[in-house]
Amino acid sequence: MSETDVTTPESTDREADRGTYIGKGLMWVAKWCAALLVIAGALWVLGLVVAKLWSIILPIVLAAIVATVLWPVVKLLVRFKVPSGAAAAVATLGFIGVLVGVVALIVPSVVDQAPELANKAAGGIAKIQDWLHGPPLNLDDSQLSTYTDAIVDKLQSSASQIASGVFSGVGAVTSALVNLVVVLFLAFFFVKDGPRFLPWLHSVVGSGSGAHFEVVLYRIWNALGGFIRTQAVVSFIDAVMIGLGLVILDVPLALALTVITFLGGFVPIVGALVAGALAALVALVANGLTTALIVLAIIAAVQQIEGNVLQPILQSRSLNLHAAIVLLAVTAGGSLWGIIGVFLAVPAASVAAVILRYLGEQLDKRAAPPPPLESEPELEDVAAAT
Repeated sequence: MSETDVTTPESTDREADRGTYIGKGLMWVAKWCAALLVIAGALWVLGLVVAKLWSIILPIVLAAIVATVLWPVVKLLVRFKVPSGAAAAVATLGFIGVLVGVVALIVPSVVDQAPELANKAAGGIAKIQDWLHGPPLNLDDSQLSTYTDAIVDKLQSSASQIASGVFSGVGAVTSALVNLVVVLFLAFFFVKDGPRFLPWLHSVVGSGSGAHFEVVLYRIWNALGGFIRTQAVVSFIDAVMIGLGLVILDVPLALALTVITFLGGFVPIVGALVAGALAALVALVANGLTTALIVLAIIAAVQQIEGNVLQPILQSRSLNLHAAIVLLAVTAGGSLWGIIGVFLAVPAASVAAVILRYLGEQLDKRAAPPPPLESEPELEDVAAAT
């Protein structure tokens, strides 16, 4: 019998210990996988419930965001001994006045300059036709007529679909107006009766759990308020700089484009790109290629200032989210819920980050830290041991 065939008690115990530890590791992994599957199933069910109740949940979420904007005004008025109901009414009516003022500021400018812009667009189409006649395409009138007739026939064959789309669009606008009214009423009640919520929460869930809920909700409220206020400052600076460039370049609808740039700034990354593309398109149609390129250069410079200076300084304190997380959140929100998903993506990501950070803090308090090493092993000692 060779020496390798001899089984000593020490080797048997070592093999048993190795198998035992592998089994424990596999059971640990299996438990975590089972827990993750249960969590994934619960999230799937929660998604179904949210989808069914979305018409109720959406106004509540939007009202909470609006309430973060109104709350500083209400808090200031309450300090001056104004009743909470009157303070909430003043803040809400002021917010409505701002919205109406913005619309009243944009609409006359668009109505006055729309005919001129349409004429410029017709001239731009004529230039495109001249370009198609020349090299490298060298299309003649008959070919252009063929393509034009094909487009017209396609539009005429789809007339019923277009009409139904128009009517559905009118219905969507009506629904948006109804939701806006509901959001404003909910925001009024949130800022009026919000201070009563935490005592009610403590009475329902108890003082222990209520303390955790209170801390998390307070941090979420601060995160949402910080996001809205910071984004408003950044959007205002972007709109002023881009709007000033549009005015200097004498681009039509400069005021409307400035307001659109400001509103688009509340959708990080994507909103600025869409507003900038619209401004460049108007400049291209109205003033030509050179002006459009200058507008693009101004927008690119402003975006660089925003991304490298304003956003890191202002939003690092309020959100503490990496730009990659913001981009992924906006992309996921847009693909799942469209425009409203793009708008709510970053607030939702910031809320999730607040909850995860708080859970991490609680785990750090309860989990015993590993004992510190007395001395770090040297590379030579590790090599000698192996």
